[in-house]
Amino acid sequence: MSTATLPPPGAFSVPEPDPEAELYRYATRCGRIASVDTAAAHLGLPADTVQAAAARLVELHLLRAVDGALVPREPEAAAELVVTPLERAMYERRELADRLRERIDGITRAPAGAAGTLDRLEGIAEIRGLIKLAAEVCRDELVVLHPGEAADDLVDELLDACYSVLGDGVGVRVVCPHRSRAGYAARARLTQLAGRGANIRTLSRVPQAAVVFDRSLAVTLDVADLSARRVRDQGMVRFLLGLFDQLWDGATPFAAEEQGYSGEIAHDLQQTIARLMAQGLTDEVVARRLGMSVRTCRRHIAAMLQNLDAVSRFQAGVQAASRFTLA
Repeated sequence: MSTATLPPPGAFSVPEPDPEAELYRYATRCGRIASVDTAAAHLGLPADTVQAAAARLVELHLLRAVDGALVPREPEAAAELVVTPLERAMYERRELADRLRERIDGITRAPAGAAGTLDRLEGIAEIRGLIKLAAEVCRDELVVLHPGEAADDLVDELLDACYSVLGDGVGVRVVCPHRSRAGYAARARLTQLAGRGANIRTLSRVPQAAVVFDRSLAVTLDVADLSARRVRDQGMVRFLLGLFDQLWDGATPFAAEEQGYSGEIAHDLQQTIARLMAQGLTDEVVARRLGMSVRTCRRHIAAMLQNLDAVSRFQAGVQAASRFTLA
């Protein structure tokens, strides 16, 4: 007779309940915890276990005391309350370490070696913490380059701390791509920022995500590998500001009442597309350069061919060269 194989010990065991998770779910269902003993009775847990779980949830800011009861807080708000002080403390220590390092370098290096620093940071938490700290001490001017790319949501998340200075007397200028005018979510965000006092302009293509604080500190973002560079070398900061001013002068002011691509913006987009097509680039490469989908890019190309009365890309390139005075 064959002997059946027995399952290993614990194969059918039920996982132990997590008192903190159980209590938080209970609080969100009921809206408040008036009595820990009552909550313990409903959950079928010992009162001292529920008391310890409640204390831990208060420590994590998931519960807060209101009129003698414990009221649940949204997880995102709790995380912000817990993490933000830690991030700020971490970057204050980093700033102190950098100042000490600069002081040591200033004492030990030769006089002709005066130069700034360029530090690499990795990960969303580190980059966001750096931008938050820089925005908190920004007093005069903040400029933002916001490129159009597939990771717009991530760029928005990282740059969101910059806009905390709006309303504090700090001048904020933002350059972003024309495509931000067409997308519903991106346009709503621009409208909101403009309403809070940001000065916004758009152009066909923004080459790099970057922020400059008070003409003294710059942060450049590389979304592809989730890294950033903190630039304090004044020569590099001046270079980035010069690049920003050049882009700003050639950009079109954003107005909330305008919808989609106006005549001037459409002309600018077609001129940029014609210039890229004249280089022999494919639709896919042109779309990637402009931070838009291939379908949208082809729609603009079709409109340009129609406006130029051209039947081929080559003919369009020749006619665009004469009309747009392309090299």
